[in-house]
Amino acid sequence: MDLTGNHIKAARALLGIDQERLSELSGVSINTVRNCEAAGAQPIAGYASTREKVQKALEALGIEFTNGGAPGVRLVKKGKAAQAPARPGRGKKT
Repeated sequence: MDLTGNHIKAARALLGIDQERLSELSGVSINTVRNCEAAGAQPIAGYASTREKVQKALEALGIEFTNGGAPGVRLVKKGKAAQAPARPGRGKKT
C-alpha cells in the first residue's frame, strides 16, 4: 500500500493528536510531518525510512492502514501515547 498524506492526516484526526505530537512520537521533524500531509491523495515521496517511522508511530497508537478495494485508515485501539497530554504551553496545530 502506498501511504498518502491524506492517510496521515486522517490517522491524526482519529487519534486526536496534532502534527507536533506526531513529530515527537515518530522522531521526525514537524516540517517532515507537514510535507507528508501536503502530498494529499498522492503517495508520500522521500525516504522510505521516514515514511516507516511515521507509519509505525501511528500503528503503535492503534491505527490500522487498510488496503485493497477500500484503502484508508481506521482506529483499532487508542494507545497510551495518544492519550498523554501535549506539552504544556503549546497551542493545537493542524
